[in-house]
Amino acid sequence: MSKKLLAKNKNANFYLPGEEINIRREDMFVNWDDASKGYAGKGRIWVTAFCAAFAYLMVAFRLLDTCILPNLNDDIAERKYTTSEKIHRADIVDRNGAIVATSLPTKDLDANAKNILSPRETSLKLVEIFPDLDFETVYQKLKRRRGTFTIKRNLSPHQQSLIMALGNPGLEFRSNEKRVYPHKNLLAHIVGMTDIDNNGISGLEKGLDERIINSEIPVKLSIEIGIQDTIRSILLKNKDKFHAITATAILLDVNSGEIVAMVSLPDFDPNNVSKKDEKALLNTATARVYEPGSVLKVFNTAMSLESGKVQLSEKFDATEPLKLKYNTIYDYKGENRWLSVEEILVHSSNIGSARMALQAGFNEQYNFLKKIKFLDRLETELVETAKPLVPSVDRWKISDSTIATIGYGYGISISPLHIVSAYAAMINGGIYHNPTLLHKDKPQDGTRIISDNTSKQMRKLMRAVVTKGSGKRANVLGYEVGGKTGTANKLDTDGTYTRKRVRTTFLAAFPISNPKYALLVMFDEPKATEETQGYTTSGWNAVPTGSEIITAIAPQLNIPANYDLEEKRNNKIIEATFGR
Repeated sequence: MSKKLLAKNKNANFYLPGEEINIRREDMFVNWDDASKGYAGKGRIWVTAFCAAFAYLMVAFRLLDTCILPNLNDDIAERKYTTSEKIHRADIVDRNGAIVATSLPTKDLDANAKNILSPRETSLKLVEIFPDLDFETVYQKLKRRRGTFTIKRNLSPHQQSLIMALGNPGLEFRSNEKRVYPHKNLLAHIVGMTDIDNNGISGLEKGLDERIINSEIPVKLSIEIGIQDTIRSILLKNKDKFHAITATAILLDVNSGEIVAMVSLPDFDPNNVSKKDEKALLNTATARVYEPGSVLKVFNTAMSLESGKVQLSEKFDATEPLKLKYNTIYDYKGENRWLSVEEILVHSSNIGSARMALQAGFNEQYNFLKKIKFLDRLETELVETAKPLVPSVDRWKISDSTIATIGYGYGISISPLHIVSAYAAMINGGIYHNPTLLHKDKPQDGTRIISDNTSKQMRKLMRAVVTKGSGKRANVLGYEVGGKTGTANKLDTDGTYTRKRVRTTFLAAFPISNPKYALLVMFDEPKATEETQGYTTSGWNAVPTGSEIITAIAPQLNIPANYDLEEKRNNKIIEATFGR
């Protein structure tokens, strides 16, 4: 029995304690079914491991997408926004390429009310970031939970970061741009400004709005910032000195019509629209008309000479006031004698100018003023241009008084730009160029108004006014200034003219022997000072201001001084006398 048992155990691979157990590979599985079952278990393990890894990856990706990628995308968007985002308005530059108006990318803050978390708390935080917001207004809009509305425009980077820190899904940024004027008041009336939606509303921004929007090429002006700044500084100083209500100055290239500088005071900062002075918005250089007074005698003289009905050597009776049907014309500090054409201008004789106008007649006067654009609104790049105030033609042609008064500067109201543009044609050889604020690469054709010979005569007459007449204080050494003064009485409340309130104008050109530039300076209601000895006429305010401007800008314009020894000696002994 025991032998059988041992034999059985031996056949069954029975091992006693301590015996080595050897397991053969072929004994691990009994058949293929058992083998397939073992391999199937390993596959399930791999599938389980893969699913677990995939789940972890999904969780990790979601965390990345929620916590990191939004900030990363914002950074990328911000970098793109501040460097390469398309700007919708082209730059405006001066004649040398200096930027005078540009657009900067910015962000607006909108609120999607239905996504706002806690309207009240959000409103409190918004008012904290933007103190100018009204809490109740913002809160009521957010509380309605309807629509999207703009909370704040043109956010600073710091304000943007504060909004992002709130983590409110209902607060959204929207790309925008902000128009910036780096020179502030300096070119306010020329460049103008845009509204909150970047639409041009004044100046060139409005006049050239379509061009600025539809082209990326900068608009190049004829203005030169350095000259503009010099003229504005001098004009502002003298406006305050003479306590004038307004002051205007225009510098024009007489051979092209390009406006090199144009100043109207008071002015404003187009970057600060909310703080602008309503009175400062008016561009007195182009949008206001006035009776210019004696400066109009320049055009009366040119018209008379060009008509052939008046000769340069001819003399006119100014021994006594000129009596007409409805009024009598007097001279201010009259010579009370017969005067030549030159003397009429030098002494600014109203009587002599009126007689010249009457001798030339209505047709010559009307047609000449029509040619130099005194009867029409000027066509410029600005929308702020005033239409002249002129008498009706029917009354004009039958009224000697109207013809006569226009001859010495009353009865017609025009803008300063009208005057200086026409003056350029009187002394540049007789060619009228439309005034422009845009730089021209090529000379533009003009329109002949007077002959070259008449223009030469006018240059000599203009020089005589400065060396012998009321423009003596503008006799800047070396620059051969020629010009004409004008003092026009303003209408009082009762409709009569008063000498207590005047507009003074000085119209100049330099160098008059070969004119390059024309300058107009105008003060509205300058006051008498101790220095002016109680006078308010142009010789005491507009003329010295013009002289100061020419002295300062002539070197900037690269105009060489021409020092003639005889003229230099004469200048030393000239004692300026001032009047009309």
